[in-house]
Amino acid sequence: MPEEFHRIRRLPPYVFAEVNGAKARARAAGEDIIDLGMGNPDGPTPPHIVAKLIEAVQDPRTHRYSVSKGITGLRKALANYYERRFGITLNPENEVIATLGSKEGLANLAAAITSPGDTILVPNPSYPIHQFGFIIAGAAVRSIPATPDETMLRALDVAVRHSVPKPTALIVNFPSNPTAWVADLDFYRELVAFARKHEIYILSDLAYAEIYFGDRVPPSILQIEGAKDIAVEFTSLSKTYSMPGWRMGFAAGNPRLINALTRIKSYLDYGAFTPIQIAAVAALNGPQDCVADMRKLYKERRDVLIRGLHAAGWNVPSPEASMFAWAPIPEQYAHLGSVEFSKLLLSRAKVAVAPGIGFGEYGDSHVRIALVENTQRLRQATRNIRAFLQGHSNVAEPDSDPGADTNEKASEHA
Repeated sequence: MPEEFHRIRRLPPYVFAEVNGAKARARAAGEDIIDLGMGNPDGPTPPHIVAKLIEAVQDPRTHRYSVSKGITGLRKALANYYERRFGITLNPENEVIATLGSKEGLANLAAAITSPGDTILVPNPSYPIHQFGFIIAGAAVRSIPATPDETMLRALDVAVRHSVPKPTALIVNFPSNPTAWVADLDFYRELVAFARKHEIYILSDLAYAEIYFGDRVPPSILQIEGAKDIAVEFTSLSKTYSMPGWRMGFAAGNPRLINALTRIKSYLDYGAFTPIQIAAVAALNGPQDCVADMRKLYKERRDVLIRGLHAAGWNVPSPEASMFAWAPIPEQYAHLGSVEFSKLLLSRAKVAVAPGIGFGEYGDSHVRIALVENTQRLRQATRNIRAFLQGHSNVAEPDSDPGADTNEKASEHA
């Protein structure tokens, strides 16, 4: 028998495992590790959403099988969100489907539309499911630059002219995980025109649409006239409402792609637990001040992190959006690559980050830092990093200021 099954052989070793293993060993030894590696929101889900879940789960009728494509009220709520936020009209019957988080939706749509040997265009670096969902489905992935500008557009033109077979789909993700880059409508306009001309589907991942820090509000690709002819967009409640464990996301847009995903899912699941879907309706239709509060929280954390890293001599760009900073490895450590530098940060500064190579080989010059600890812990992390980079000691002393960040408690993620 073969040592590994065919689809498993196409997957490289999980590059985050090495850093995660070192992190687990350090914690087992009693070390205080500040975990900025996984993009796992640490805040509680807003109380009115939790309350709706509790109310719904007490009705035994909700304990039965649900609807794979999402209950009608939930699909209508997502359509209403798109109308309010982007001015886009969606038909909840054939242009919206609920998914078990955006990751599941992306993977299952990849399975639905991919034939073995298809060529798929994926930015590099990008979130792993963007390429590996298609690799698992049997496609060949061609990397393109990840910047939302002429560089990507020129690369797309080259890819179409020199790929055999011609690409069938393109993935975009703005605000981006891991880079935090933001696209504008002018870029999307050119992208949609290109895709329509060459009959290429666009799969847009808009999971971080509501986490932005300035006047540049992230748009939807579906705002472009004609986009629904070739595009589908994935969104999620995970970051917007601090609901990562609830696993609730959506796909919206092109009816043919929505239908393909609906058919695949009808064979695979019965949808999310109905009380979760009902609570998701409360999130989308209810008061939105919690979203503004979340945005303010991440902005405060971003500012603390970036100021602290700059004080440490690490010139990390301040992200416009998302819950991540995309940090170039300091010049004196650039030769190590992202995995070894991440392990060094863990051992010397007691700070865990995500190695950039986990998002593609063109990410190996960076690490991703997640804003998933409170400001007190972020200050401690930057002091530890400063002590390490300046060579004074392995770890800085804990914060001795009793008045610092009294409204936030230190937290760790398992």
